[in-house]
Formats: sequence, structure tokens, C-alpha cells
Amino acid sequence: MLVFGPHPDDQELGMGGSIARFVDQGHDVVLVDMTDGEPTPMGDPETRAAEAAAAADLLGVRRVQVGLPNRRVQHTLEARHAVAGIIREHQADVLFVPYPEDAHPDHIATTRIVEDARFDAKLTKTDLPGEPVYPTWLFHYYCTHLRIVPSPSFLLDISGYQDRKRAAIVAYDSQFVKPEANRRVVEWVEHAGAYFGSRIGAEAAEPFFAREPIGLQGLDQVVGVAAPL
Repeated sequence: MLVFGPHPDDQELGMGGSIARFVDQGHDVVLVDMTDGEPTPMGDPETRAAEAAAAADLLGVRRVQVGLPNRRVQHTLEARHAVAGIIREHQADVLFVPYPEDAHPDHIATTRIVEDARFDAKLTKTDLPGEPVYPTWLFHYYCTHLRIVPSPSFLLDISGYQDRKRAAIVAYDSQFVKPEANRRVVEWVEHAGAYFGSRIGAEAAEPFFAREPIGLQGLDQVVGVAAPL
């Protein structure tokens, strides 16, 4: 599984609980940062890199960086091929990207790049390194700068993983601890997790969106709660 974030901390905010759960289930999960996330008001490249490494350790994952410039991520052929190379290197089965509607240009561009790179990664007779592969699934997680209420395709139960998710988020001290105004973000994320969990009878859950249909072999695979009397 490759989880793409425009900036270090987007993956943790949007689906940190799911990442931790995937790891415990035995999946090979790699976080792919499109940029180093800097500059920010209280951060610098060295600090952000150390924070990102600490967050990855807490979630039990590896982390790689594409090296695109923060605040200037663009949907280019070069960016697509750089990401396609990473997909081929890891022979990824599942890709996660930000929800496609966003106020942040880096988020929009990241999703477009990865969606197209998914196709590029399967091409033969190309200069791309590695063996061709077409990831079976591409899902969108919610970490948007728009004040929207998610309408997800499915919810993933993260009960028991809330503390690890919170720890991974606050590992970004320069983003969510030192800036007092941003401390509320952690609370919002936790409240959202509790709300989505309540929709399926769980302590907490994270929402995801899918453009393609998800197949089931039976309704016994669906987790939910009975309608209230």
C-alpha cells in the first residue's frame, strides 16, 4: 500500500488510524510525501523531516519523498513519471490519495498526478524503471482545506487506534503543538473519528471515497448497526 500526501502530516491526519491498523494486519505500507512541507511559520526542513520520521515510527511504516516543491506542486509529465516509478518500485496493490475536491492546489495536483501515474505505471516499452504494474485499487482519504462534510463510500473501523493516530499527529510539534491555533485541529480530527465511528457502531472510524465499485462476496462482510427503534 502506498499512501500519498502532498505534505508530511496529511496522511496521519486523514487516515492515521487506518494506516496503523493496516500495519497490524500485516500489510506493507509506505507513506509517500510529495514535498517536504516547508516553509511553514514554525517549521524548517530539518525539523519537519525529524517529525515525519517520528510519526512514521509511531505508525510502524516506511516513508519516502518525491521531492516536489511545497506550494508549487504541478501536474506535469515529469511528476507523473516520478510517481509511476515509485509505484513500480514497490509493486503497489493499493494507492491512497487525498479527496479530489480541495482548496489547496498542492492537494488537487497530488491527486491528479497519482491518478495518472497509476495508469503510467502499467505501460510497457517505456523508460520508467521497474516492472509494469497496475494497482488494483485507488481510494481517496479526507484531508481537505474546504469546509465540507464528507460523504464517503465506506468507513473503516479504527477502534483501538485513536491514541496511535493522535500521537502520530502531535509528533508534528511545529504544526500542531507550538501553533496554538492549530491545536484545535487535533480535536476536530478526534471528534470526526468518533462521529464516523458512531455511524457503524464503532468507537472511531475514518471515511474513504471510491470512484470504482467495491465488490463483496456476502453481506456478512458489512459492518454496521441496526436502525434505531
